Amino acid sequence: MSKVTKRKHVMNEALWDDYELPKENQSIVKVLKSRGNNLHEVTTPTGEEYLVSMPTKFRKNIWVKRGDYILVEPITEGDKVKAEIVKIMNKDSIKYYKENNLWPKEFDDSRKQDVELNEDDLFVNTNRVQMTQYHSETDSSDSSDDSDSNSEIENGGK
Repeated sequence: MSKVTKRKHVMNEALWDDYELPKENQSIVKVLKSRGNNLHEVTTPTGEEYLVSMPTKFRKNIWVKRGDYILVEPITEGDKVKAEIVKIMNKDSIKYYKENNLWPKEFDDSRKQDVELNEDDLFVNTNRVQMTQYHSETDSSDSSDDSDSNSEIENGGK
């Protein structure tokens, strides 16, 4: 199998949209940060944090970033690494899980908080002078005087 064909199959498998519900041993978690070496730190809806591993077939084909939701399956081999990624959730699969009441309510609240935090933490460029507009009653009267003088010019000064 060529590299391109393999990548296509892996992408389809990781992001499948057949909307299969999670099995009993699978759980939905949120990625907190990447730890390198195909390990990611995640949090559960209860607040427990642990490491999950990226399966070999997904490596160099699939990328997971902070804030993504993934479906994981527990593994028994390691002490620190407690699960392996099964699926990366996209908007459609999240919507489907919500419709079937399988989406953790804790993740709904945290998502709204993340959006609020992102809006408050917008980058402010300190290298540029910030222009502020001050509106007062004198500004509005000045603009009406300007329009009167403009109309006089148009009428030939009459």
